[in-house]
Amino acid sequence: MQNHEFGDRVVVLDHPLIDHKLSVLRNEITPSSVFRQTVHEITLLECYEATKHLITKEVEVKTPLATCVCKSIAKQEPVIVPILRAGLAMLDAMLEVIPSAPVAHLGMYRDETTHKPIEYYAKMPGYIAERQVLLVDPMLATGGSICAALHALRNRGVKDITIMVIVAAPEGIRTVLDADPDVRIYACALDEGLNENAYIIPGLGDAGDRIFQTTGTPVTSEGPAQ
Repeated sequence: MQNHEFGDRVVVLDHPLIDHKLSVLRNEITPSSVFRQTVHEITLLECYEATKHLITKEVEVKTPLATCVCKSIAKQEPVIVPILRAGLAMLDAMLEVIPSAPVAHLGMYRDETTHKPIEYYAKMPGYIAERQVLLVDPMLATGGSICAALHALRNRGVKDITIMVIVAAPEGIRTVLDADPDVRIYACALDEGLNENAYIIPGLGDAGDRIFQTTGTPVTSEGPAQ
């Protein structure tokens, strides 16, 4: 784990495989298909660490040779909450690790003038207050969207929330920690900060646009489309 100023509520992962996959995500010429696959792969690695707080219980299991005591998730599986739209790119990897986990959806977009989050969709199970929640989004920039999502979850009674992001800015982390005294944050990278347009530097660009090819020149496996 990387050292930083934020204490034990923030975990920045330090692993050669994660570093390699970050180099792929940061590269501006990485095709959208490779970008999506790499988000999937890095989420698998991050999920392993971010689920350390799941509560377990001892269970007795009979193997083909003997009976032994094992550990199993004590409560029902956590609810995975991707922030739309970019968070959807992390969802399949999360479900590979926790296949029976329920999924809630929160739709947020950032106003490009005010940089404030606007909620446009929310669909959550009625029992979400009883579960641990994994809130996933590739980027933590200003912290506005994450804070709005936290507010929506806390208002529904959720008590145990872990945030998973791929790249975070210090400004966003401070905002989230100041807004919520109990949340945990996992990140694959802690970057330098934000530019004048509130984008993470060096970052990896607009994750949603790169995942869904919704801006600029399309990039194929052979390079930029002609």
